[in-house]
Amino acid sequence: MALPLFLFLFLSVPLVSAGGHHLSLDYYSRTCPAFQAIVRDNVFTKQSAVPATAAGVLRLFFHDCFTDGCDASLLISSNGYAKGERDAVPNQSLSGDAFDVITKIKNSLELTCPGVVSCADIVAQTARDLVKMVGGPYYDVLLGRKDSLVSNISKPNETLPETSMSMDQIIFRFTAKGFSIREMVALTGAHTIGFTHCKEFSHRIYNFSAASDADPTMNPKLVAGLKKLCENYTTDSGIAAFNDVRSPSKFDNAYYQNILNGLGLLSTDYMMSADPRTRPIVEVYANNQTAFFHDFAAAMQRLSTHRVKTGKKGEVRLRCDQFNNLQM
Repeated sequence: MALPLFLFLFLSVPLVSAGGHHLSLDYYSRTCPAFQAIVRDNVFTKQSAVPATAAGVLRLFFHDCFTDGCDASLLISSNGYAKGERDAVPNQSLSGDAFDVITKIKNSLELTCPGVVSCADIVAQTARDLVKMVGGPYYDVLLGRKDSLVSNISKPNETLPETSMSMDQIIFRFTAKGFSIREMVALTGAHTIGFTHCKEFSHRIYNFSAASDADPTMNPKLVAGLKKLCENYTTDSGIAAFNDVRSPSKFDNAYYQNILNGLGLLSTDYMMSADPRTRPIVEVYANNQTAFFHDFAAAMQRLSTHRVKTGKKGEVRLRCDQFNNLQM
């Protein structure tokens, strides 16, 4: 559902970086006018063939931007000199289809307008188009990012929130980067699509405590279903459950309704629904999808401009998985 134009008027103002360069909506209007059409066509083809692509790209986008800014540092493959972000533990379960669609788009763009469009801009635009394709809000994507010149395997562990963390720890990781608690809750709404591997929540459904085999905060029917689904997860690490049991392939506000009713997979889902700092926001989003869409779109636009590299602080890679000089 597209939001009223007045909600996004601020997006028409270019973002000025520390280096004096700026992002803009029409950055490629002269140098690569086919940019948006090429992204859109590839997104439609990939998502139609592999419905899990949207969730995969959205997660890739978050892991890249939250780690050290939206600079495509996550896309770099490790080499004999150093290990990149892509090999960090939090990124090892990222979707292969997410990397694939970015590669396909980059290859198409290099044929049409070689050396012009950065991989960082491709990731940002692709994430927005996929969110919209599966029913989420439209928001403008400012363009003009450069790709990073470094990729450090230690950065994701130092910055990304983890499912084993307390709510205090997770809130700190967001606020330390300048994001509000409300923005954190809105961005977590991305869990309305996609899935989570059983190993991430197995402790909640098996041998939870001496008093209870399963986490008593979880809906009993959900627990029963998950136990059946995940019974072989120790021998098959690929077994996973949909994050949203009601509408797993549709971007909506059902995730918030679910976690208020004990239908969240992760401990962090429950904590967010119970913590007095986050529960009131969860309740707003559960009852008002328009409010969620508005806040999610604004948070995504802000995250997409987080610590971007412009000018000589980055480059336009010829391949998304390696630096132009082949060094780490």
